[in-house]
Amino acid sequence: MMKTIQILGTGCPKCQKLTENTRLAADQLGLEYQLVKVTNIAEIGKFGVMFTPALAVDGKVKSAGKVLDVEAIKPLIQG
Repeated sequence: MMKTIQILGTGCPKCQKLTENTRLAADQLGLEYQLVKVTNIAEIGKFGVMFTPALAVDGKVKSAGKVLDVEAIKPLIQG
């Protein structure tokens, strides 16, 4: 089943690093996924996120306000 993984953030270096780490984690797990960058502040607000970067899977926020490493991302996107 395809997962939708969303990176919420305006495109700052931290957001870019989280995107890179998330892509690596998903590829290492062999997931079928679509990676979507949500950069619009109003759209980010709809997730209830106050701090970016944030990571959401299928519309559910899993992490906000920090850049997770690849290993920390794996269990969040697997479940």
